[in-house]
Amino acid sequence: MPKNTLKSFPMSKPKVLICLLLSLFLVACAKVPDPLKIWQAREVKIKEESPLYELVQRAERYFQRGQYDLAYQYFEEIKNKYPGTPEAVFAELRLADTKFWAGEYLEAITLYEEFEKFYPNNEAIPYVIFQIGTCYYKLRQSVDRDPSFAKKAIETYQRLLQNFPQSPYTYEAEKRIKELRELLASHELYVATFYYKIKYYRGAYKRLLYLLENYGDTHAAEQARALLDRYYRQALKETEELNRGAKEDFFGGKVP
Repeated sequence: MPKNTLKSFPMSKPKVLICLLLSLFLVACAKVPDPLKIWQAREVKIKEESPLYELVQRAERYFQRGQYDLAYQYFEEIKNKYPGTPEAVFAELRLADTKFWAGEYLEAITLYEEFEKFYPNNEAIPYVIFQIGTCYYKLRQSVDRDPSFAKKAIETYQRLLQNFPQSPYTYEAEKRIKELRELLASHELYVATFYYKIKYYRGAYKRLLYLLENYGDTHAAEQARALLDRYYRQALKETEELNRGAKEDFFGGKVP
């Protein structure tokens, strides 16, 4: 890393204090707790103005300013130069955070998963699992697209609730699971109505049944119930026509 970059932020004690207070203020305004609080609560004794102290403060300052590329460089330097220290562990977590806040969610998932793998008993693990779920949540797509990311988000949030039911992320995870279930239900309804429009009635009816079986408590399920009788009659009629040979199967296969 260029030396002039290191000198660009002279860190006097008053400025360090201001930086820490700013960090705590930003954390307090967030919806969910930030791992910086966890690290600070450990009361790790680092000599002020030491190289490690300087690196940690500078990296965190870049992070709080939204300069994620620079923050990543400094956190990576901490990880590589001071392995085995609490600061290196914190830096590994912040590497994932920088990718998350930069909107690079797939890269963030990889880094969060690595952290969970190497530090399974770390006190930040509930936060890490929540962040993995949130990456998938951010990657979710509209009702007419592949729902895989939404499903992964639900799975991850449910893992968080199962393993850490008392974590500070419980409320937000439960709220997002409900939202994502509505999205998945709407996706099934979208597919069902699409099948109906192209006259693939049996497929449309099966999609409604799947929706009601798996997402029966959603708003989309209410719409599905209103369509169920009509879709059933058309599916039954289609099956009878197929059995008589009056209609070719939609996919060209045998009638079940």
